[in-house]
Amino acid sequence: MTATFVSEVPAGRDRLRDRRLVRAWLATVMLMIVAMIVVGGATRLTESGLSITEWKPIHGVIPPLSEAEWQEEFAKYQQIPQYQQLNRGMSLDGFKTIFWWEWAHRLLGRLIGLVFFVPLVGLWLIGAIERRLILPLVGLFLLGGLQGAIGWWMVASGLVDRVDVSQYRLATHLTVACIILAATAWIWRGLSPRAATFITVSPGLRRAATAIVGLVFLQIFLGGLVAGLDAGHAWNTWPLLDGSLVPSRIYDGDPWWRSAFEDVMTVQFNHRMVAYLILVATALFAFAAWRSPARRGALHLLGVVLIQAVLGILTLVHVVPIGLALAHQFVAAGLLVTAVGFRRRMAPPTPITG
Repeated sequence: MTATFVSEVPAGRDRLRDRRLVRAWLATVMLMIVAMIVVGGATRLTESGLSITEWKPIHGVIPPLSEAEWQEEFAKYQQIPQYQQLNRGMSLDGFKTIFWWEWAHRLLGRLIGLVFFVPLVGLWLIGAIERRLILPLVGLFLLGGLQGAIGWWMVASGLVDRVDVSQYRLATHLTVACIILAATAWIWRGLSPRAATFITVSPGLRRAATAIVGLVFLQIFLGGLVAGLDAGHAWNTWPLLDGSLVPSRIYDGDPWWRSAFEDVMTVQFNHRMVAYLILVATALFAFAAWRSPARRGALHLLGVVLIQAVLGILTLVHVVPIGLALAHQFVAAGLLVTAVGFRRRMAPPTPITG
């Protein structure tokens, strides 16, 4: 099959060259989003997310530059419950450590917006972006702006009555970041000029690949709940959880369904169970795809899932050391891009148009 078909291309435009530019730009954005996810994970692991107590999208780019400014920023942090209940007596140097993590996270978010917006406008003005791509790309930019607001909504949850952020809001923030990453990967993959990139498979395999993408998103959301509740710091044994594969105390809340979001044991149990489900689903998919053009991609996907499963177990049993935890989060982002890209290969390429 051919990778693309061509119609209504403006005179003087080399659409293959344009696509190379657009793909290079989107690949840069994806790498930055993955970095943002990892830095966000470090911010959570170091309990740094509440160190900046105000949202200043423009002025906040400039960090404190003098001792007086550092003292002013520290004084604001000292007014919130996290300092008063957990970090009372923290030194200014200790505050600077957590401040820089949060500042770097916010700065990277701003840089992603800049790296997305400026080339979007520039490539649009010179006609390098095909008309059919403009609306999805503008939508992605707007979703990125919404993600910034969600980030502040998350931080605000920990400034008054809590010593940390809401696990609901943290999981939402992480999931939206991954939606942006997945959508960018989908567009990027669809613009590939190589015919071999795209494969023809049965409707059943396409539906199964879609279901795997859905399971990965579910697992990422559950991982956000685990991070928000520090659930990885409890019951650090595997494969047993509290001495059993299925503990008797899960879903013990009132009402029962709130346990899935607020009970540490239940949240960790759910995260484990969905991990097993993804592993079984990808293994069965690889078996089903063995004699199809999807074989190589299915084996690649299964390999990434296995790596992620091992990292998850190691992170748990070693009580969430920051290096392993960040590797686990990095590979989670890689697994999502792999699953989405693999599913995109099962659809026709994006036609070259004007």
